[in-house]
Amino acid sequence: MSDFSFRQKSDVRRELLAARRARSPRAVAEADAAICQHAASLARNMATVAGYVPLPNEPGGPSLPEYLSGVCGRLLLPVVLPDRDLDWALSAGGLAPGPFGLREPAGPRLGLDAIKKAQLILVPAVAVDRRGVRLGRGGGSYDRALARVTGAEIVALVYDDELVAALPADPHDVQVGAVITPSGITATTGM
Repeated sequence: MSDFSFRQKSDVRRELLAARRARSPRAVAEADAAICQHAASLARNMATVAGYVPLPNEPGGPSLPEYLSGVCGRLLLPVVLPDRDLDWALSAGGLAPGPFGLREPAGPRLGLDAIKKAQLILVPAVAVDRRGVRLGRGGGSYDRALARVTGAEIVALVYDDELVAALPADPHDVQVGAVITPSGITATTGM
């Protein structure tokens, strides 16, 4: 298990994303199917879950929103605003092109605080460490959105080798309480 805590976030991010792109399509498909099953087991019967629409090569794959919406009452999906903060909309099955090459729900926007209604928040990550430090893509969108949340379970989705011993952390980084990998669900220890 790797200790990246003394490296620059940008260097760690670049290295891990390159490794992610090098995975075989078959390995990615198998890993994504397992991640979706674990995520659905957590989301099952919850009134409101906040999820995301994975980018290509991002854990969960394109089926993640479908898995989640099939097991919970309401699925909120993010809509990236021009300042990179996150608005939210209900998943209604259809996705439209959004900024930064993202896909987003086409329905009405619910506002920045809609995430506060979620009991479970599933977030993308490039890596997560055993303390719950999450390394994202560097835009700060999720750290801003998660700073508004109290009481919800926050869980990051990564591939097995992206759950690492330690990552560099900044004061604004919001920790996650658990990690879903293809191998299962792992609680983090907190800082």
